[in-house]
Amino acid sequence: MKLTSLALSVSAALIASPLFAQENIQQNNEEQDIEKMVVVSSRIAMPLREIATSVSVVTKEDIELRGYNNLADVLKVQPAIGVTDTGGAGSTTSLRIRGEEGYRTLVRIDGVDISDPTGTQVGPKLTHLQSSNIERVEILRGSQGLAYGADAGGVINILSGAGSEDLSGNINAEFGRYGTSNLAADVGGSTDTVDYYLSASNYQTDGFNSRTDDATLDEDGYDNTSIHSRLGWQVKDNLKLGVVLRNTTGDGEFDNCFSAIGTNDCETEFTQSNLRLTANYTTNLSSHEFAYAKTIVERENFTDGLSSFFTKGNVERLEYIGNTDFNDDNGLVYGLDWEKEVISSSDLSRISKGYYLEYQGQWINNLYVTAGVRHDDNEDFGEHTSVRLSGAYIWEFGEDELKLRTAYGTGFRAPSLSEIDYNNGPFAFSPATDSPLKEETTKGYEVALEYNLQNGSHYEVVYFDQTITDSLEFDLAGFSGYIQETGKVFSKGVEIIADLPLTESLRLTSNYTYNDTEDTTGEQRIRRPKHLANIGLNYQIEKLIVSANVRFVKDFTDSVYDSTIFQSVRVPMDDYQVVDLSARYGINSDLTVFARVENLLDEDYQDLATYYTKGQALSVGVQYQF
Repeated sequence: MKLTSLALSVSAALIASPLFAQENIQQNNEEQDIEKMVVVSSRIAMPLREIATSVSVVTKEDIELRGYNNLADVLKVQPAIGVTDTGGAGSTTSLRIRGEEGYRTLVRIDGVDISDPTGTQVGPKLTHLQSSNIERVEILRGSQGLAYGADAGGVINILSGAGSEDLSGNINAEFGRYGTSNLAADVGGSTDTVDYYLSASNYQTDGFNSRTDDATLDEDGYDNTSIHSRLGWQVKDNLKLGVVLRNTTGDGEFDNCFSAIGTNDCETEFTQSNLRLTANYTTNLSSHEFAYAKTIVERENFTDGLSSFFTKGNVERLEYIGNTDFNDDNGLVYGLDWEKEVISSSDLSRISKGYYLEYQGQWINNLYVTAGVRHDDNEDFGEHTSVRLSGAYIWEFGEDELKLRTAYGTGFRAPSLSEIDYNNGPFAFSPATDSPLKEETTKGYEVALEYNLQNGSHYEVVYFDQTITDSLEFDLAGFSGYIQETGKVFSKGVEIIADLPLTESLRLTSNYTYNDTEDTTGEQRIRRPKHLANIGLNYQIEKLIVSANVRFVKDFTDSVYDSTIFQSVRVPMDDYQVVDLSARYGINSDLTVFARVENLLDEDYQDLATYYTKGQALSVGVQYQF
């Protein structure tokens, strides 16, 4: 606790004053220009300076320096993001933005939605998403995903690598504790008419015993292979065609199968294939994208070598998005989408349609506003209208800027095909079967101040408030099925973010999130820490870069099954802090060696009451660029 208090005090002091920063530190202008353009807020490229929503950006350099193999581990050091998993690599991973479940967050890679339509809740299987060969990640925090139809969690937009005009690429090899290896390679390039990119990675680990009640102490291993390709063809000056292909396979072992046997000898196989075809047409004042996408998913679990669960499904999606500039200060973004979900293994399907329109404008100098509306028509749950309003005003103080911004958004989530099917099946009973399921509705707003200095320092304070009505959850008390919570659940709090150069060689990054959550009974929502904080230091001298990060998690609860009363009960979880350390050294312009120690102090901690987490783990590797 002394360590926690000291670190948070240091962070707060640095946030409060820019005096620690060097006034004349300059960054590469080209990199800054790229960094300041984001797509995630409205699905078109916009200057980050003008956006009123909460957006975080993770660059390729950030990913490589942190070194984490799974992208969820990279993201959990970002503001307001909590991550839990049931035992390490390959296990069920939940990423919560501002306290909302991962299935309320949309994840796209080069425009490909990687949600699993066969899942109990339709959401991304982040445990299978590796960080290799990713160029950039943009995170939209909160219920502001109007253009996507996204729910309260927000949107994570991922861009794969990009080759230069000449053929270029990378080869990476990494090895570490728990019999872990990670091999990855990519290649890309472009000509006047064609650009292309291809990447492949293979991650393997023997893992560790994941369950606290597993007396066999067996290791739970995992194997992941991901292949991603992208091709673009500039047919004419104003017409470009594109295709994205992606395939991911993940085979893992896990404990406590959901079966009468209750064995810990369990295996799972997961395969996801994605296709997206695009046509982009541009004029002097407008741009238009037409896209067709299809996702196919198969999942199968094995208990003692025998298949105990199998599901297969697909999603087909047609999209159109356009934007028109009326003049330098005013424009429109508009689009429509059609989607068909299918769980073929259970003979379930439905169609959803959506339409949206958003005005974007600068009413007076440095005042940027948006106003948007979306209409959805779900085959099972009818029609719904969502809105988003936002505004940002910027004061200029020489080369420094202070921005006041605010945003308000609404949305809805229809119960998934699996949720409906379960409640209609033989294993559901009262109270889950007492009434038919209906859609969740969400609303949220945020108010923020940002201060950006010419020397590269960035400070940000955000207040957010989100509400979900008719929240749909699995009945953890009686295990009767999926139940509609009567009333509202809340998630509100404050984010404090600071990024500043201390010297020419040393940079501080830090964020703190206070998240006050309540379920319909007024109790704190499980697995939502009230306090999340990250304090990082990056040190660079010549060819050596060293990064250290301390993550603090404080004041959270979990739920465990009590066999004496035949229901789940809440249990308080211990606070913890975890230190990670990584380093990269460039031997020459082509060859780099790197090392990483996760959980440097070998902290014994748990994110979930019945699952272990990774102990101290050293990894070393080499990267060759050509």
